[in-house]
Amino acid sequence: MIFANPACLYLLLLLIPLMGWYIWKMRKNQASIQVSSSRAFNPSQTNTWKVWLRHLPYVLRLAAIAFLIVVLARPQSTNNWQNSTTEGIDIILAMDISSSMLAQDLKPNRLESAKNVAAAFINGRPNDNIGLVVFSGESFTQCPLTTDHTILLNLFKDIQSGMIEDGTAIGLGLANAVSRIKDSQAKSKVIILLTDGSNNRGEIAPVTASEIAKTFGIRVYTIGVGTKGEAPYPIQTAFGVQYRNIPVDIDEPTLKQIATTTGGQYFRATNNASLKEIYAEIDQLEKTKISVQEFSKKQEEYRNIALLVFAILLLETLLRYTLFKKIP
Repeated sequence: MIFANPACLYLLLLLIPLMGWYIWKMRKNQASIQVSSSRAFNPSQTNTWKVWLRHLPYVLRLAAIAFLIVVLARPQSTNNWQNSTTEGIDIILAMDISSSMLAQDLKPNRLESAKNVAAAFINGRPNDNIGLVVFSGESFTQCPLTTDHTILLNLFKDIQSGMIEDGTAIGLGLANAVSRIKDSQAKSKVIILLTDGSNNRGEIAPVTASEIAKTFGIRVYTIGVGTKGEAPYPIQTAFGVQYRNIPVDIDEPTLKQIATTTGGQYFRATNNASLKEIYAEIDQLEKTKISVQEFSKKQEEYRNIALLVFAILLLETLLRYTLFKKIP
């Protein structure tokens, strides 16, 4: 338990003069003239429980003041950083978000299907550092390597086709992914490249990017997203969105070459079953220990104490004006 305003706890020292004042007041209220009496020998005249408990209302008031000061200090649950070591590998997902990913041969479309597959993959790898790179005509890092998969999955929701210039820069996307993972200390470094087309943009050729990946010991798994033949693609016309069948053009030879060069494997993702093969392959990789720093968020704990203050004050008021009511 920690306090956001610990200096407020010094106010508890005020309870000392309050108690001293009460003791002094009670002594002052004693009779100044004492006379002989036989009251002590009369059982019916002995002090009742009300006499012994006449100080209870003031005790309750002091308790309420003490708890109120604690509330002002804002007690919070402990804010801990915890370093732990776990087993995992480093993975970068490089995802194509070009306009062709809107084709609906995969439901609801290629992009959404690829996002769902990637999300399932992330949920299945809780101990891995995973990052996300997106590309079309250009490429940028959506999320660097992280073990906070909640943030990563939230960033996945923001991915949309048209975020960046259209096109298919496979080499640029792969090179960006390599730059994000090349300095990793993990023994196993993996890039999973998802695309549905052929490289037609960017200054870096896919084969060149794969050679760079090989230099840094990075294994690249490539996934061609889309069925074989033709696929329905949404086209905006004067009469609204219409769907036309377009040929599925995936540069499988290049994707296979990328995988072969880096020691990975090529998959054709026509359904979710294809991704299970990737799971099985990655699970065979040598895992390495990684250091994880876990953070526990602060939780305010003053609410229950504030309710206790209210209850004490209510009880003190009821006792003061009922059982311990004084006649002026």
